[in-house]
Amino acid sequence: MSSPERPVAVDHGIAWPVPAPGEVWTVGAVILDRDGRAFAQKRSADRRLFPDTWDIVGGHVEPGETLLQALAREVQEETGWRLRRVARLLGTTSWTGDDGGGLRHEADCLVHVDGDLDRPALEWAKHSAYEWFGPGDLHRLKESCGPGEFLIHDLIAGVLLDHSGGA
Repeated sequence: MSSPERPVAVDHGIAWPVPAPGEVWTVGAVILDRDGRAFAQKRSADRRLFPDTWDIVGGHVEPGETLLQALAREVQEETGWRLRRVARLLGTTSWTGDDGGGLRHEADCLVHVDGDLDRPALEWAKHSAYEWFGPGDLHRLKESCGPGEFLIHDLIAGVLLDHSGGA
């Protein structure tokens, strides 16, 4: 007998961005393990956007989805874990890829998940590896990135700095 799906908890004070009609949005999840390391997965070398680079869990918001629904779906699809809690909205950014998809807006969150953190169920057709990154590993998040393409590095570095400072 399976348990009913529990709602995702969202910490007090999180103000979700409200996408305007016609805007393309993505979501990202920074996930920490019990040792305070951040999860990242390496995009496959044949990916059109950001090939062979480290990325956080996330993806596009589908029509009719809220940002929270998209975040929960992407966590499940990309790792097999279940989104349990959104602890903080880390910020929003806007970017344009080289795929002709135009301007995208991204909301990134620090989240907590349920599941076996030692065994993520990666989408191996889209990703070639995964790792948990601590402060000493941050330089690796810049692998295969061009100048100024350090969004993932900077995002995870900021979370780890806050986390190690007791925040």
